Amino acid sequence: MSIAILGINHKTAPVALREKIAFFPDTIDKALYSLYQHPLLSGCVILSTCNRTEIYVSFEHLSDLARIKVSIEQWLCKYHHIALHDYQHCLYWYDGKVAVEHLMKVASGIDSMIIGEPQILGQVKHAYSYSQQNNCLCSELAKLFQRIFHVAKRVRTETDIGSNSASVAYSACLVARQLFKSTKELNIMLVGAGETIELIARYLKPHGFNKIIVANRTREKALKLANLMDAEIIALPDIAVRLSDVDIVISSTASPLPIIGKGMVERSIALRKAKSINSKMLFIDLAVPRDIEGEIVGLTDVHLFTIDDLQRTVQSNLEQRAIAAKEAEYIIAEEAESFMTWLRSRNAVDLIKQYREQAETIKLELTDKAISAIKQGSNIDDVLTKLSYQLTNRLIHAPTQTLLHAATKDCDDCLKVLSDCLGLKEH
Repeated sequence: MSIAILGINHKTAPVALREKIAFFPDTIDKALYSLYQHPLLSGCVILSTCNRTEIYVSFEHLSDLARIKVSIEQWLCKYHHIALHDYQHCLYWYDGKVAVEHLMKVASGIDSMIIGEPQILGQVKHAYSYSQQNNCLCSELAKLFQRIFHVAKRVRTETDIGSNSASVAYSACLVARQLFKSTKELNIMLVGAGETIELIARYLKPHGFNKIIVANRTREKALKLANLMDAEIIALPDIAVRLSDVDIVISSTASPLPIIGKGMVERSIALRKAKSINSKMLFIDLAVPRDIEGEIVGLTDVHLFTIDDLQRTVQSNLEQRAIAAKEAEYIIAEEAESFMTWLRSRNAVDLIKQYREQAETIKLELTDKAISAIKQGSNIDDVLTKLSYQLTNRLIHAPTQTLLHAATKDCDDCLKVLSDCLGLKEH
């Protein structure tokens, strides 16, 4: 059994490319079903976040590695209706131990835009759950993800990777505080009601904003945020009407199309000027694909930050976390090797089973011949002598030939392994 990863992330591609390869919660079941039809795959998981899209696969034979890599690249591009040559330079492929270490780093927050951010572990768990619900896991892939969750917990408890607030949500709030010196007179609109927006709301709560509006597709999901922030709830179509009332917009939804366009913002700026309201507006777009059209950056008094901009604007990878990341890498290296040892042992189980079945077949074949000979009147002693001779020869034939081959190739390591397997002592 082998493990491999095909991916694209914030290090290899800008948001404009990443958003075209993103998978959405309401279509992930369809994507998993489509991918799992690949005849060489025994399991698959798809992780899609603002910063990355990664496909984790397991397959039986290492010799199929090259074919699987090509076919998954083709599947990804066909599924999203994109040309491979436009994206191939952004894609990365890991297999074996490197793949296992990479997934451990992802789940532990070491590979995140801001080191140690905790949201990614929940996202990895959701990806695993989707695959589990769709019966797209084999036992080895399931075991890998259980080990991943264990490693992420070790990293959190044994290092300072999670110390100090340095998540994307915290960074978004820091940008807002830097642009507006006082928050008490500001109105803010949160678009979406997912985990990221909830984290932002918790960061914003102590800063005493004048008014908060939560815009979401469903009122039910927005109620929790509204209660937390004492906020007003509006529907997404009402954003156009209420946009001129707010100074800051922070958006993070799973919408495949932009929610806020250039024309909507232009009209809001004009209304603010007509009402003698400070026309300066801040838009923070944490969604992939983007919720806010990038063209608004050309408008006067409009400031737009995407999820990529936060990395360049807010240098929040604290030295303490960088040191903790190095410590975490030792844990990950140890755990990855442990998992690979287990995986290799699983591979050996099939060989052992095959070897036992082969020996059992030989035994039954020769036993049947011996019993038949005895029934036909042959001397029992002669039959048993012949049985033991034939059984010994048949069982030692393959190991003997392999020993001779290793000796002629002057392969001392092979001879050592074979002699250990056969319980032989070196002279």
